[in-house]
Amino acid sequence: MHITPDDYVNQLYQEDEKLVEVKQAIQERGMPEVSVAPAYGRLLTMLVQISGAQEVLEIGALGGYSGICLCRGLGKGGRLTSLELKEEYSALAGSHLEKSGFREMVEYRIGPAADSLAELKREGRRFDFFFIDADKENYPVYLDYAIELANPGAIIAGDNCFLRGRTLNTEKNGPSVQAVRHFNERIASDERLTSTLLPAYDGLILARVK
Repeated sequence: MHITPDDYVNQLYQEDEKLVEVKQAIQERGMPEVSVAPAYGRLLTMLVQISGAQEVLEIGALGGYSGICLCRGLGKGGRLTSLELKEEYSALAGSHLEKSGFREMVEYRIGPAADSLAELKREGRRFDFFFIDADKENYPVYLDYAIELANPGAIIAGDNCFLRGRTLNTEKNGPSVQAVRHFNERIASDERLTSTLLPAYDGLILARVK
């Protein structure tokens, strides 16, 4: 029997009860089943830990799966600011973060992420870690704000940079595909960043702000 590398890794690093509960709740409510894979979630936890991030910004909360993983990497006094378009998604994510013991560490902002990012900029907020996993057409906008709001040495992680192969297919040129290609190319070439693109989990791009 042949299994993919992703399947093999996910067999090694399985989800715990709290993360399984998040996925079940998402499925029951008919929400998009696009939470990060178990081993990918562990990677987010490790990246936050290794970077020593205290202020984390998440763009796209969904049901709280990635939020739990990010919070697990935060130390004492750490904080997650999570941007979510839909209030019902934010409420579900908040309930799962609360059950996991992280509710006091999380601030949710509801509405278009670009508007929330503009508010954070006006407030003078700065962050040590960014996880971008929301509407793909605005990825370049989110990158601009991430660089502006970054503390020196901040990490930027972008999810779904292959768009299930569409980014790699020259015959695919829809708005989301073009936006993600632009996002990838900018991160790869921006002199303010040191970056790499991992060919796993539908493409995970990682950058460090100099």
